[in-house]
Amino acid sequence: MRTMLWSAAVFTAALLLTGTAIANPGSEPSKAERELAEAEATLEGATEDAREAGRELAEAENRLPGARDRVDEARGAVAAAEVLAEEAARDAEDARQEHHEAEGDFDTAQSGVEESRDDLGDMAAQIYQRDGLVAFNEALKSKDLFDAVDRMSFANEFVRRQNNAVEEVVKARQDARVAENEAEQARDDAEAAEAAAAEALDEAEAEAERAEDAEAELDGLIDTKSEALRVAKREKDASLDQYEEAKAASERVADKLRDTGSGDSSPPSSSSGGGGGGFLMPVNGWKSSDFGNRYDPYYKVWQLHAGTDFAAPGGAPIYAVDSGSVVQAGWNGGYGNYTCVYHGDNVSTCYGHQSSIGVSPGQHVSRGQRIGSVGTTGASTGNHLHFEVRVNGSPVQPLGWLPSCLC
Repeated sequence: MRTMLWSAAVFTAALLLTGTAIANPGSEPSKAERELAEAEATLEGATEDAREAGRELAEAENRLPGARDRVDEARGAVAAAEVLAEEAARDAEDARQEHHEAEGDFDTAQSGVEESRDDLGDMAAQIYQRDGLVAFNEALKSKDLFDAVDRMSFANEFVRRQNNAVEEVVKARQDARVAENEAEQARDDAEAAEAAAAEALDEAEAEAERAEDAEAELDGLIDTKSEALRVAKREKDASLDQYEEAKAASERVADKLRDTGSGDSSPPSSSSGGGGGGFLMPVNGWKSSDFGNRYDPYYKVWQLHAGTDFAAPGGAPIYAVDSGSVVQAGWNGGYGNYTCVYHGDNVSTCYGHQSSIGVSPGQHVSRGQRIGSVGTTGASTGNHLHFEVRVNGSPVQPLGWLPSCLC
């Protein structure tokens, strides 16, 4: 007999799926669907409140590590964003100061243009009024060639000074244009830096909000875990009582089937009887939980899962795996709607959690006949068929009696 020790880790799928573990008969179940089905099956025997608390606890425990990581990452992102925001603010201040200085340089250069323009105007007036035509006329009045040269040299000096004044105006304008361009560039840089600083601040605030959300999620998971543990503790006695009742119900079924077998004069079943795979599949679904002992990690007890579960949609047909006589058909506690068929040779099959039963005690059924519908009655957490094979009333591993392909 196979034993399995289950812990909260098997509930990883609860993060991905909610509700029942339903299979599409034509599709291969995902790993998450399989894990969820196994996880829910582990809790089947507990009270409804305990099952719900167990699912919430498992989900919280599985989400806690990720939530803690998100909190750490969010806090780190906040710190990094704050540093970037501070750097951006400093860059913006530096850029604004550079813009201010560039504007000062431009004002100075512009003043130089005005001064040079004024100087040039004064120089032109002087040359025109006193030294231009006057000097030329004086040259004409010169006594001899040497006197004329002296007079023209004096005039040329004034022309040179005039040219220098013009060059100073041109240079001053060039300097002013450069300063103006630098001031405009500094202004653009300052505006860009201020925009970057504002964006960095917004990002820091957004990261802070994300960190608050992550911390709120973490706090919520911790509260959920605490509440689930409280409920599980409160439901302990009732759940353990249900476990004992489930064992008693299984024993009552076993006794009834033994009594049926002890007075049996019918020929052996058409199945191989020894686990040779002679039965048909009871439902079109996928194996969601195995036969064997299970460990309840909350109440620290072992319990026998007396059959194999096959996940299938609610209402899907359930078939008799072989011909036989209906021994039991009705409600049976945690099994919900439960049917047992005796096949002869002390071999019986039972079908639990049905949404509806289609046969009656004492009725003969044929191999492959529909005998009920898949459901989630009794201690069930989702639509599936709980299928048992019992020999002399005692449950055995069903898989050896079914097609190896489970199809």
